[in-house]
Amino acid sequence: MRSLPIFFSLVLCASCIQQKQESITGKEDYNHYLQSKPATTSSKYFDLWNSKIQPDSMQLTSFGIVAGEYDRYFKNTGEVRFLKKAGQALEKAVEIAAVGKADYQRALARNYISQHRFREALVLANSARSLGSGVTGSQNLLFDVHMELGNYDKAKKYLDSTINMSDFGYLIRLAKWSDYKGDLENTIRFMEKAKLKAESARNKTLRLWSYTNLADYYGHAGRIKESYDHYLKSLELDPQNAYAKKGIAWIVFSYEKNPREALRILDSVTQTFKAPDYYLLKAEIADFMGDDRGFLSNLDLYFKTMCDPQYGSMYNMYNIGLYTDQTQQYDLALELAKKEVQQRPTPEVFGLLAYAYYKRGDLEPALAITEQQIFGKTHEPAVLMQAAEIYSATCNTDRVKELKPGLLGAIYELGPAAESKIINL
Repeated sequence: MRSLPIFFSLVLCASCIQQKQESITGKEDYNHYLQSKPATTSSKYFDLWNSKIQPDSMQLTSFGIVAGEYDRYFKNTGEVRFLKKAGQALEKAVEIAAVGKADYQRALARNYISQHRFREALVLANSARSLGSGVTGSQNLLFDVHMELGNYDKAKKYLDSTINMSDFGYLIRLAKWSDYKGDLENTIRFMEKAKLKAESARNKTLRLWSYTNLADYYGHAGRIKESYDHYLKSLELDPQNAYAKKGIAWIVFSYEKNPREALRILDSVTQTFKAPDYYLLKAEIADFMGDDRGFLSNLDLYFKTMCDPQYGSMYNMYNIGLYTDQTQQYDLALELAKKEVQQRPTPEVFGLLAYAYYKRGDLEPALAITEQQIFGKTHEPAVLMQAAEIYSATCNTDRVKELKPGLLGAIYELGPAAESKIINL
């Protein structure tokens, strides 16, 4: 689920589609969570503190509280305007804070991470660390930023500086590091320990975070029933949680091969939750079904949403995939991929750059980037799928043979439309 999706592969003929797996989901488990209602985006508490903010306001506490409420609204609605407003409130807080400045800098850095403004987040993280307060918080933040930027050696140093196996924050980052290294067994083991910490503390936010992340990791490991159970646990805590519903929809689509039911689940989500990538997932499922109208209408909704300049570079990686796989705007894909690599030179972004070259017919740079920046440096199935296509096109059969078994084992993550492409490599 967390890897980049292979968008909109050709519709498979009936003889190519995998047999349906035994059902593990049940409508009776989740139907009552599909009664979507608009998220509340105001409250007396919010109005009180927001009213204290004037154009020349110095009400530091007000800015911090209002930013937290805007962030909550963003998570509940998927609407980018709330994320931006949270950032604006935190920018003002950083500007006027004399005491607690490092806390506001860390909060703003996390907001910038959500906006994919990673280099600006790094500046703030370093500044917060230099102030000397909240050292562990700054080290955790620096680990997070450097992982996003692909500075893995630096990230590991910050992780090693915070070793504490009884700390939730350390355990989830250790799990993330293990996932990056391709050690899924330890990834799950550390996340399970973190989950126990969250449950022991009776912290709803941490429990919810643990359940959804564990559900993802269980899915990667082929432990689909446990994945499903943890998405349900998430919905027990937060009945409107869009991410958990999306996870269940993916199980129904990719594992149980029931695209109509998956779309029904997602339709209930997108009535009130407006994150653009949900339209792309719906388009992918419609394409698999051969529903051209559904495919095009959801793709259109995505592009209309992307007209909002507030998204900035948040969806660049999705856009590159669309330009290469759907609109055949290869020059535009290449230009955007080059810009993205400058911002965050990770194997995943290099994978998009190599694939853009490949789709444009420039096999030499595509192969060079794949060899130098991707092979042996990532375990993400979607990236390795594209690498395998490049190797196949350049007659590197040994590399294809090396990658193929792992790709066949990752069909659940890649989606059912990927199977025939892998077989035919």
